[in-house]
Amino acid sequence: MSLEAQTPALQVVVPLVVAPLVVLLRDARLAWAAASVASVMCLAMAVLQASGALGGEVVSYQMGGWPAPFGIELRVDALSALVLLVITGASALALLGGRSSLAADIAENRQPLFYAAWLIALAGLSGIAVSGDAFNVFVFMEISSLATYILIAAGPDRRALTAVFKYLIMGTVGATFYLIGVGLVYMMTGTLNFADMEARIAEVADQRPILVAAGFITIGLALKAAVFPLHVWLPNAYTHAPNIVTVFIAACSTKVALYVLLRFDFFVFQGNLEDHLAQFAGFMIPLALLGILVGSAVAVVETDLKRMLAYSSVAQIGYILLGASFASTAGLMASVTHMFNHALAKGALFLAVAAVGMRMSRLTLDGISGIARSMPWTMAGLAVAGASLVGIPGTAGFVSKWLLLQAAMEQGPLGFAAAAVVVVSSLAAALYVWRIIERAWFGVAEGAGSVAGIQEAPWPLLAVLWVAAAANIYFGLVPSLPLDLAALSAEELLRHLP
Repeated sequence: MSLEAQTPALQVVVPLVVAPLVVLLRDARLAWAAASVASVMCLAMAVLQASGALGGEVVSYQMGGWPAPFGIELRVDALSALVLLVITGASALALLGGRSSLAADIAENRQPLFYAAWLIALAGLSGIAVSGDAFNVFVFMEISSLATYILIAAGPDRRALTAVFKYLIMGTVGATFYLIGVGLVYMMTGTLNFADMEARIAEVADQRPILVAAGFITIGLALKAAVFPLHVWLPNAYTHAPNIVTVFIAACSTKVALYVLLRFDFFVFQGNLEDHLAQFAGFMIPLALLGILVGSAVAVVETDLKRMLAYSSVAQIGYILLGASFASTAGLMASVTHMFNHALAKGALFLAVAAVGMRMSRLTLDGISGIARSMPWTMAGLAVAGASLVGIPGTAGFVSKWLLLQAAMEQGPLGFAAAAVVVVSSLAAALYVWRIIERAWFGVAEGAGSVAGIQEAPWPLLAVLWVAAAANIYFGLVPSLPLDLAALSAEELLRHLP
């Protein structure tokens, strides 16, 4: 078997094997280097699998040589390949640029344990993306969640402990709901493999337990994905986590939960349950629109930078969910493309915030007044990422928002209302991004000379920030990679509809 055929397993095995080695290294710099190399290796494998997926290739890996559904299957198609790119790219860039920031936030003797937890979170998230059966999704979900709790609580901000506790409670409820739903499906079908579930559900005489299972699974995953109004754990978790940890989890954690939601609702349920498509749209479209409006409105009035961007993520999750709820080719393409583009924009924004956090103790609008005169390259990178978040033409964010507007227009009067909400939200995004830029470039610092002597961000962090900012421009001008993967994903998702 070729190395390329082994990559679905290696996506999980590499970080899991390196994690204990990182602890044994003990030296903080060596631990960071090992974790970074493992993340870059995972990114390289994700690029390789995305290349295969663009050619229509679907990789199925049978663990232990046992064929599905009797054994554990790892499966990589276009959708999971795109999600893997987001996960591994976020991990690699955050680690490569975040060494100095993490060294300031994490005690040196605890850093090897921290990097081990990071790799375990990476392995869990990657495992969710490649898993071909529902129970292993739960296993990897819990692995990634437990490691993420450690990452969030590892910094010097003691408020992170209460944020993690809230996240733990909500995450546990979500995982429990998901597991109950999977148990009900298993009780009625006798299988845990996604493809086998789809085939066997059609043969179940009494569909009521399957309907209940669909409800449990959808609510559980909505909790994990921070879908409005189940988002209450997200703002504090993003705000009080170490800055580089926020870069990682903001770029990919909610996307992974949304990925599982799409895989279940389209691959397993849509083709078998009567009126499930209408029920899914009937529940999710209002929640998506409310999330877009409420998240944007709160972001406009927030003064804390990380909390502002956290509520912005609630709105962006609404965009992704709205496109999926249309259950059309254009809607699903917009949804999947925005998973990728939002990860680029929000990851770059939080990298810029992390760079400012290296020089300033107060990450508020008042605290950054005039900071651009001392950190022009950092704030210019933030401006580029902010333009992508708003959806300015020429940036990646514009591509997915344009697709979403086109998909909305196909839906008739309801679609026109949804398009209006998207436009209003984009104007709100322009307002809160402008508040940051205006205060940083034109604001007057509190106290004479309070920003004097502040230096630009460390060059590794600045370099990674500009790689992410440049990617927002590149994929705005040359969007073929995410668009092609999104088109293949939409085709595969819709193939399962009746």
